[in-house]
Amino acid sequence: MDLRDIEIFLTLADELHFGRTAERLHVSPARVSQAISRQERRMGTTLFERTSRRVELTPVGARLRDDLRQGYELIQSGIAAASRTGERPVGVLRVAAMGIVGHELGPVVDEFTARHPGCSVERREFHFSDPFGSLREGVADLQVTWSPVREPDVVVGPRVLTEGRVLAVAAGHPLAGEDGVSVEVLGDHTVLDLGAGVPSYWEEAMVPRRTPAGRPVLRGPVARTFHEVLTAVASGEAVTPLNAHVRRYYTHPGVVYVPIVDVPDTEWVLVWSRDRETAEVRAFAEIARELGSRAI
Repeated sequence: MDLRDIEIFLTLADELHFGRTAERLHVSPARVSQAISRQERRMGTTLFERTSRRVELTPVGARLRDDLRQGYELIQSGIAAASRTGERPVGVLRVAAMGIVGHELGPVVDEFTARHPGCSVERREFHFSDPFGSLREGVADLQVTWSPVREPDVVVGPRVLTEGRVLAVAAGHPLAGEDGVSVEVLGDHTVLDLGAGVPSYWEEAMVPRRTPAGRPVLRGPVARTFHEVLTAVASGEAVTPLNAHVRRYYTHPGVVYVPIVDVPDTEWVLVWSRDRETAEVRAFAEIARELGSRAI
């Protein structure tokens, strides 16, 4: 008897009705009848007494039911356990971030590896000039990036970090000595261009095309990495808004960071490829959701 025939036999032994058995197993009543008849021929005995009014187990059928049930339940239990094991995070989870932002995910990484010792976290870096390439190319399983994210093939997960913003200017720039500036000043200066590979909506969340008053913001030289940004700013070629964590992690000769006082906080979110959502990705995102967003 194969496993499906055993399932049909045990279900019929419970229901004692061919129609209800077929409904439970999503097969036709003929399929149930054929399976039982085949079993009876193989064993050379009758397992069910059936009339037009009722179906009953024979003594042999009742004995077979009792003998098979325990084994069948053990098989089902083993299959369920294997399925649960398959959902446990194992192997390596690759998490990508822009520069030092990955360091700020430390609490989530620590909690993930503590709960799932069979899975390690490998940190990767990506540049803002190619914000979703690491996911699409399979280089990273997860990444943290500023929102909004409006890519149809990318799932947006929980928010993990928030922070303010600063304006990076050259040390000799007229704004360098200010305690704070308005985003409106971008209309008076040239800003860096993040490159053609960056979605416009995503770039504008950090470097707007127009000021709140509607003045155009002039784009200047293209910068593809953060070190190119610092070099261009230090040389006086352009200014650029940045996230405030740069004040803590990055010092550069000739660059000054001035707080921008009237922009929303940057919200960093976890994202992953829609067609590569794994048990590891789901577990990491769930822990991030549990721990909540943290200000940096």
